[in-house]
Amino acid sequence: MSLIAFLALAAATPQADKAAILGTILRMEQAWNRGDFRGYMAGFKNPDVVFVSGGKLQQGWQGTLEHYVRDYGGSAERRGQLDFYNMKVDVLAPDAAMLIGQYRLVRGPRVTEGVNTRLFRKIHGKWLITMNHVSAYDVTSPNAPEAH
Repeated sequence: MSLIAFLALAAATPQADKAAILGTILRMEQAWNRGDFRGYMAGFKNPDVVFVSGGKLQQGWQGTLEHYVRDYGGSAERRGQLDFYNMKVDVLAPDAAMLIGQYRLVRGPRVTEGVNTRLFRKIHGKWLITMNHVSAYDVTSPNAPEAH
């Protein structure tokens, strides 16, 4: 094994991989909150990410970007404020990891919370989401009448 190969292998510890993945999630959150949907999508494998939400498959990277622009673009209130939290990363192999975490999206009076399950693959040295599954629900406003 060459010195360069050894150093690359030594640098790729599970802790370093977890930190890189969490860094990707942080950059995605920041991009969303400034209205940069392309920046948000930089965390996903292009063009063939598998994206599942609302019981439906999105149409790859471009279809997912178009969905975000169509449904969340135009204004800061329409886009909302995104917060990812409770991130748990399991490194499955040197080039594969799974992240399970929660998120909260506040859009004016509408608050959505959910869980993301994301399969990351290390492609050309960069951790990218290759499969993303979202399970979400709207939080009931404390001022709304209770459902009976």
